[in-house]
Amino acid sequence: MVNTLKVNMRTGRSAQRRRLAALAAFTLVELIVAMAVIAVVVIALYGSISSAFTSIRLPRENLRATQTMVEKMAAIRLYDWDHITTPSFIPTNFLTSYDATATNATGSIIYTGRVSIAPVSLNVSYTNDMRLVTVQLNWQTGGLPRSRSLSTYVCRTGLQNYQY
Repeated sequence: MVNTLKVNMRTGRSAQRRRLAALAAFTLVELIVAMAVIAVVVIALYGSISSAFTSIRLPRENLRATQTMVEKMAAIRLYDWDHITTPSFIPTNFLTSYDATATNATGSIIYTGRVSIAPVSLNVSYTNDMRLVTVQLNWQTGGLPRSRSLSTYVCRTGLQNYQY
């Protein structure tokens, strides 16, 4: 009688443990829902990281384009009048890469530039002594065309005459 009581107590305890374990365990449906929630969170995280990198890349490309245009314009402003009015002296087309220090532009963004020097169309007496210089850059980012331009006037008696 004592042995059967011990067996019943053991079986009762193990059955109770099994019931508690069954209540504490996750079902297959709960696991699938949890994995779906994790998948949504991971996809949202990936999207936000991708968006952040794009948000940083575009201003960098714009800054590099501005640097290139200012560099070209500064060089043109230092030429004397005869160089500016000579048609073949200043190249009209040029290429530059996003990474200015790179020797090989493979995989880098390529900026296509154009320099135009045109007479000024103003109704003033000194129109023949002025030129409108425009530097325009074009490039592609993710298949989308981008473009920036910078214009300035150059005068016969301009900056280059004030240098020592």
